[in-house]
Amino acid sequence: MAVEGPCVLRDLLGSESEPGWKDEELCVVGVFGKTAMLQGSWEKCRLVNSLCDRHVFPLFHRAAERGRERSLFQAYYEQDSRVLYLLLTGVSDSGQLCRACEELSQGVSHAEAHEWWKDEEKLYCMHLLYLFSVCHILLLVHPTCCFDIAYEKLFRALDSLRQKVLPSLKAPLKDCAVGLDWKLNARPCPPRLLFVFQLNGALKVEARGPGQAVPEKPKKHSPKRRLQHALEDQIYRIFRKSRVLTNQSINCLFTVPANQAFVYIVAEQDEDPIGMLLEGLRHNCTLKESETVVPVSGPRRFQMMRHTRQLSFTVESNTNVSGQLVDCTLREFLFQHVELVLTKKGFDDSVGRNPQPSHFELPTYQKWVAVALKLYEIIIENKDDDPPAFPGAFPPKLLANMKVLEGYLDADTKFSENRCQKALPMAHSAYQSNLPHNYTTTVHKNQLAQALRVYGQHARGPAFQKYAIILNEDCYKFWSSGHQLCEERSLTDQHCVHKFHLLPKSGEKIEPERNPPILFHNSRARSTGSCNCGRKQAPREDPFDVKSANYDFYQILEEKCCAKLDHIDFPIFQPSTPDPAPAKDEASTVPQEGEVEVEKLTVKEPQTQGESTSLSLALSLGQSTDSLGNYPADAHAGGDNADPVPAGQVKGEKRPSLTDRQASTVEYLPGMMHSNCPKGLLPKFSSWALVKLGPAKSYNFHTGLDQLGFIPGTNYLMPWDIVIRTKSEDDGDLDNNSWPAPNKSIPGKRSAVVIGRGRRRDDIARAFVGFEYEDSRGRRFMCSGPDKIMKVIGNGPKESAVKALNSDMPLYMLSPSQGRGLKPHYAQLMRLYIVVPEAPLNIVMNPQVQPGPPPCSVFYPEKQEITLPSDGLWVLRFPYSYVTDRGPCYPPKENQQLMSYKVMRGILKMVNP
Repeated sequence: MAVEGPCVLRDLLGSESEPGWKDEELCVVGVFGKTAMLQGSWEKCRLVNSLCDRHVFPLFHRAAERGRERSLFQAYYEQDSRVLYLLLTGVSDSGQLCRACEELSQGVSHAEAHEWWKDEEKLYCMHLLYLFSVCHILLLVHPTCCFDIAYEKLFRALDSLRQKVLPSLKAPLKDCAVGLDWKLNARPCPPRLLFVFQLNGALKVEARGPGQAVPEKPKKHSPKRRLQHALEDQIYRIFRKSRVLTNQSINCLFTVPANQAFVYIVAEQDEDPIGMLLEGLRHNCTLKESETVVPVSGPRRFQMMRHTRQLSFTVESNTNVSGQLVDCTLREFLFQHVELVLTKKGFDDSVGRNPQPSHFELPTYQKWVAVALKLYEIIIENKDDDPPAFPGAFPPKLLANMKVLEGYLDADTKFSENRCQKALPMAHSAYQSNLPHNYTTTVHKNQLAQALRVYGQHARGPAFQKYAIILNEDCYKFWSSGHQLCEERSLTDQHCVHKFHLLPKSGEKIEPERNPPILFHNSRARSTGSCNCGRKQAPREDPFDVKSANYDFYQILEEKCCAKLDHIDFPIFQPSTPDPAPAKDEASTVPQEGEVEVEKLTVKEPQTQGESTSLSLALSLGQSTDSLGNYPADAHAGGDNADPVPAGQVKGEKRPSLTDRQASTVEYLPGMMHSNCPKGLLPKFSSWALVKLGPAKSYNFHTGLDQLGFIPGTNYLMPWDIVIRTKSEDDGDLDNNSWPAPNKSIPGKRSAVVIGRGRRRDDIARAFVGFEYEDSRGRRFMCSGPDKIMKVIGNGPKESAVKALNSDMPLYMLSPSQGRGLKPHYAQLMRLYIVVPEAPLNIVMNPQVQPGPPPCSVFYPEKQEITLPSDGLWVLRFPYSYVTDRGPCYPPKENQQLMSYKVMRGILKMVNP
């Protein structure tokens, strides 16, 4: 025995020891095939054990640990017979199959599992090619007595692969000490292939009873030998038809003998493998009286472990029938071919009229190891190739070789690819059906989903995912090649109609023919809008940025209409450097409630004398606070607009505005002012406008506003009666902080409604307020309440402005003039008209707009509290669009509540001077 026990082939080839038999000539026998999954079935390891008559390989193998590199080869050299056995295992063996099923059971998809199986099969073919390149004889082991037709496809794939990689195999053998024929053909000889089948109960021979007659003429061959002959004829015809075997054996992948048996059938084993093992255990472990306990090891121990009922490869149950040939053993079957190798006769398996002799060489152990090591590095390890793309992947050269095997081995994938390729045109047609020339991402995704549904109805197999990805890429390529619509949405939530384009930079010309074109955004939606004062109307394009929406359009009309009117300008950014920068887009934080209260308590505005003595309309008339609704009156709010006092807030305190702080002159606010924007920054332009149309008497209460676009009967302002407290002559020198003089009554105790000599008198001044709404078609109307459109018949409105001032007015309302379409038209609050009378009073304006449901930001002008001078008709123009750093606040949809979009109460209050 040359090697104690089995070893991995790589260890055998890389061994540096120099045994005494290294110069012996040897025959190499390769063993491969399949094993059954049933417990107790025979395996290739037991076959070698019986051939060597030694316990070489263990009968039960542990599954390889996960993550550890496993070898598909096992080797054993029997020095007595000068035969080297190479065993090849793969996924067709029980142990490897169990391990593979365990790995693939962990949530692996069908396509991934199929690809894994095919990779394992291709890797097994590469190892099998190595066996056909280094062995003299090959044993194909099969667990049944039927030939597996899949081997025909496998051998044709190996033959094609060998022809492709033959130049790569010959190159490293130039320096090896072997014959020229071996170097040219990269193998010592065309190997001879032998078949070993297991009977598995397929052949049943009925025993003759005592009353049955003996056949007249006994048959020459036993039933098992006749089955072997039938299998030989069948295998030979199949290989000849598929041209795996040809007349010239030197060009074939392998040969089969013409005048010798190349099929052997192993007798069947016991149908009950567990009972067989138990009986063998009792037989071998029970001591008889004549036996003594003697330790036995080596070949003798292996022979004692075998039982007559156990599977045997060396002894056949022969019944000597007159005239019937005796069946040979498996060792005799194999070694009749081994002797031809060891005696250097070789295999003369060519047939035909002019057979050509095939080359043959019997190497020494040392020469064979040198050649086998070179071929192992080329075929199995691919050391002369580039490294793999990523760790654990196959080398590029090995992948190229595996491509040759795909057409032969992976028929499922080939069928699946043909099927999926036929489904792709139908999916492309489904994607392109009813498509506009340019379309958005949403349309692309919807059409792609439809294409994938059509593809899924026709595509099948493991290539489904691969071609689904190709379909996705093709559809995206079609969309991005001139069909992609600009994804920018206007501030009114409408798409740009141009295809994908670039915006022109400052001073750059528009180039529609360029690829991609340079164009401005355009949604082709137009509306009609009025100027700041409301006297002139003009068409406007759908805006895509806040400057064009809230500033540029009104600046164009300003020059034509409002330029000569008085304005109250809002503070804007004043740069102190030639190149100011916008503020960084940092996450703006909303102050917590505690921080707001601290800010309200710490920052106060000085109280004027007029503020401290001002009274609300309800209190001056002697009414309760409930007369104005559910909102308590503020002692510092004048007129009917009584602001509620929040709980915990000290009376007389005001929220600090942005103008109370020093604004930055280096950085500007890129958007609009709102509650969540950074403090201390101002925009470069104001989105609000405050214009004086004329004196208070320019408004006629009976005729209303004389401007274009108003729906008849809706162009009136609502009256707002403001009580002005005056002092009598007797109270002229009275100090508020001193005690009253004798015989003087307290002014607050006097009646406010009785007018007479020596008594106090309160005057009432009348102001006018109007909330104007405007829709996209230029239709304008006033509202007298949160959900009530003004309709005046006669000489002016009768309703007071108290209800509107003390309520949250909606920012959007349904337009009273709806079109024929199903989509509703909304009108937006665009202006607030205030007529301030010529009286000793001040009206303070504090507009706050919430253009969306919470948690939407609250927008306000750059100056939060604006005092309107007396004797004037003032117009506050609201922004057309509301934009934050997170994007625009779009107008409401059909299913959204309009009251979530509101102008908050407290927009006006009266303060006595």
